[in-house]
Amino acid sequence: MNNCILTGNLGSDQESIYTAEGTHIVNFPLAFRSGKDKTSWIRVTCFNKQADLAEQYLHKGARIGVSGHLDQDKWTGTDGEHKNAFKLIANQVEFIKINKTENPHEDEFTHEEEVPL
Repeated sequence: MNNCILTGNLGSDQESIYTAEGTHIVNFPLAFRSGKDKTSWIRVTCFNKQADLAEQYLHKGARIGVSGHLDQDKWTGTDGEHKNAFKLIANQVEFIKINKTENPHEDEFTHEEEVPL
């Protein structure tokens, strides 16, 4: 079982790309609490319709909830060292409304879809 649910804030505006096959991909960093006084970061990736909605509504500082599964990227750096990083492949993204003055984007979106692997 590989399910992950996190709440946190976007650390920067999202980055949007399209693959040669036309798949829309949006990535953004998510800050979340991982202890009493500790903040951790993870990159979140959305595909297709979820990416369309994320591109339209998400912005730096937005408070969101994300559910999906963890995936690991592995690569060799320019220094020859093996590196790796985890990312969260989103199945569902929701705004967490605090109040109108703190979150000017009132529209909440939820969309579940199959994620390409």
